Amino acid sequence: MLSNKTVLLGITGSIAAYKMANVTSMLKKMHADVHVLMTKNATNFINPITFETLTGNKCLVDTFDRNFEFSVEHVSLAKKADILLVAPASANVIGKLAGGIADDMLTTTAMACTCPLIISPAMNTRMYENPILQRNLETCKQFGMEIIEPDSGHLACGDEGKGKLPPERLLVEAILRRIRFEKDMAGKKVLITAGATMESIDPVRYITNHSSGKMGAALAQVAMQRGAEVTLIKANTTCEIPYFVKVVNVRSARDMFEAVRAVAGGMDIIIKAAAVADYTPAQVANEKVKKADSDLSIPLKRTADILGYLGENRRTGQVLCGFSMETENMLENSRAKLTKKRVDMIVANNVKVQGAGFGTDTNVVTLITKRSCEELPIMSKDEVAGRIFDKILSLKQGDSEDEVVGTKKEEANEEVTADTNAETNATDTNVEETVEDTKQETAAKES
Repeated sequence: MLSNKTVLLGITGSIAAYKMANVTSMLKKMHADVHVLMTKNATNFINPITFETLTGNKCLVDTFDRNFEFSVEHVSLAKKADILLVAPASANVIGKLAGGIADDMLTTTAMACTCPLIISPAMNTRMYENPILQRNLETCKQFGMEIIEPDSGHLACGDEGKGKLPPERLLVEAILRRIRFEKDMAGKKVLITAGATMESIDPVRYITNHSSGKMGAALAQVAMQRGAEVTLIKANTTCEIPYFVKVVNVRSARDMFEAVRAVAGGMDIIIKAAAVADYTPAQVANEKVKKADSDLSIPLKRTADILGYLGENRRTGQVLCGFSMETENMLENSRAKLTKKRVDMIVANNVKVQGAGFGTDTNVVTLITKRSCEELPIMSKDEVAGRIFDKILSLKQGDSEDEVVGTKKEEANEEVTADTNAETNATDTNVEETVEDTKQETAAKES
């Protein structure tokens, strides 16, 4: 994910410093080139050797360390850095960053950086709520630094309140959001549905399916990382939900239909990746249905067709994409769905194919549009999400070009038709004149 990217991690004196070892490990697994800078206070909480072992790079603490790989280390790192994350960020270092003070390796490097800078405060609640600290954070924001709000909970000092370092996955996601992709979807509003709807039989039981929501979550994450404003409407899921997206939780097919209908009009791209129940119990029992010796029959009724509704009520310029999960005749059924639902693309897969289907980390899909059918090899759902958005963006551009070409063809056809009509009229006139001349000649001879 982060090949050829250089990530700087600035670690300050906070008990939460130990969590940054996991952040470092996660970034290395994404193939980032990670460099860690620590304040001297930070070394009291975790040893620099830990980060040197994880990164393969020297952990920098002393500005005047003579064992430099480069002649001016802080400037060299600042030049090659794609992003700098200061986490945990103490009140002391936040004050230095706000005031432009550069008196150690971390703050000196930060001053020389032109890349994005993210600050994740972690400290006692009273310190965090101090007006001076809040003023310093606002100053940092004014200078273009991004602030990640701390979590609330039980702090190491025994207090309860705001000041905890956010989960490691959130910190990594904040980095990915800024530097993983070019922002080719900036300004676009994207709606994605995910997960399995749950149709109640009684207060205890329900009808559902095996969907984990992983494909929808991957789509939401990639769209967010490419700069889109993402709304994720999710039913029951068993996967991790991405940060930095708006999440709307629903339960049933009816809930999802209402949630989608409420926001669909303002979306540029809608992808229906949820596994929505086609049928729901005709009646929901108020009490638990008791077991009997005889068989049980549950009458079912059809649920609302969300994708069909979107196709019938789409606004101009909106792109609609649906999913088709089949066990037989995948291409034929998916093409029929493309036409029937009036959508631009269907992502089809066969659950019987190894590596595809519910609950897996991989998928095998075919992207079907009115003009093309592209079968993709087995790949991670994250990679599939990227290919889906690549296709959608090219589809939007292609449709625009086709409209222009189509207009030109129509104009050309009109011109050809006009010329043909003119030639036909001229020919008819000549024929009429020739017939009249012949009649006159014949009459003269008879006389």
